Amino acid sequence: MRTYRSLFSIPESVHYLNCAYMSPMPNAVAVAGIKGLLRKAEPYKISQSDFFTDVEKVRHAFASLIKSSEPQRVAIIPSVSYAIATVARNLPCKAGNEIIVAHEQFPSNVYAWQVLAKERGLTVHTIAPPETLHNRGALWNQAILKAITDKTALIALPHFHWADGTRFELAAIADKVHRCGGILAVDGTQSIGAYPFDLREIHADVVIAASYKWLMGPYGIGAAWFGPVFDNGKPLEESWMGRLNSEDFSRLVDYQPAYQPGAVRYDVGEKSNFILIPMLLEALRLVQEWGTAHIQSHCRQLIAPLINFFAETGCYTEDSHWRSEHLLGVRFPPKVSIERVREELSRRNVIVSYRGDAMRISPHLYNIAADVEALQEGLQAAFA
Repeated sequence: MRTYRSLFSIPESVHYLNCAYMSPMPNAVAVAGIKGLLRKAEPYKISQSDFFTDVEKVRHAFASLIKSSEPQRVAIIPSVSYAIATVARNLPCKAGNEIIVAHEQFPSNVYAWQVLAKERGLTVHTIAPPETLHNRGALWNQAILKAITDKTALIALPHFHWADGTRFELAAIADKVHRCGGILAVDGTQSIGAYPFDLREIHADVVIAASYKWLMGPYGIGAAWFGPVFDNGKPLEESWMGRLNSEDFSRLVDYQPAYQPGAVRYDVGEKSNFILIPMLLEALRLVQEWGTAHIQSHCRQLIAPLINFFAETGCYTEDSHWRSEHLLGVRFPPKVSIERVREELSRRNVIVSYRGDAMRISPHLYNIAADVEALQEGLQAAFA
């Protein structure tokens, strides 16, 4: 197995299996950020075209990653909540419609819908997983599909649940919600960059991803793809760069009522961040170079011993069909103390996350067999 550890600044003594929390920054991305920071010291070297060139490269790179041939549908966003708020502002809906979300979904993909529901007379319908762990992923997906009706204006889901990695069958969900006249908004923050996402198969209307997790980029920036239903929407900000022909600085006071075409109108103000944009661009380049299939293969080899260990010790992990290789949720038998697990892993510098009643393991290319061995050793001590 090839090692990518040297591309990151992770000491050998640290066993970081927590990319779902925040990815370590690749060294090349850090270098891009430093170069960007230093550019501001010499603003006379920053041309008008520099405000747009790298931004357009980011649009193309993100569109390519999710298999879209329309980069103009990609907006530069500061956060997932920003893109979600944009969707909420432009959602076709009427009083009595429903918005469907998953149980214990990440708050950024819930709060906006709760506010919108109060403002527009909608109902937020939360679909819980089954009480049984047997066949959990399949039953949860079935419940979501069953909940979609002609009243559904929007279903807002991740590709993989942030707490335990359960996979949602977005292609089937998109097909049904479209037949019922609604739309699908996907928060891909916990998958895009590490797991294949293909808009030609998953006919989502919105696809959003923060940069700082599986896209391997900096905090405070991301990308969102908006489908045709949002072509004529209103942005959250009245940014000058969101208006037509804003590339011509000499004519900025020839105030333009028309917005930029596609999703460019939804860009955050000051999108041309000369630090974050080069970092995100370099991160996207690396992700494309590595390939999501290769990332999944690497992670599969890493966690294979853990899957066997969990089966032997009575722990629950989702069936392989209903999870990925990069985000594994583990639920322990009642006799196992989660606090003891925390203590033993902390003692060995093993870093994972605890979300709800699950321990979340999220490896990447920088992880090596020693990281998994340290995790298993800590668990064995906690289980003893």
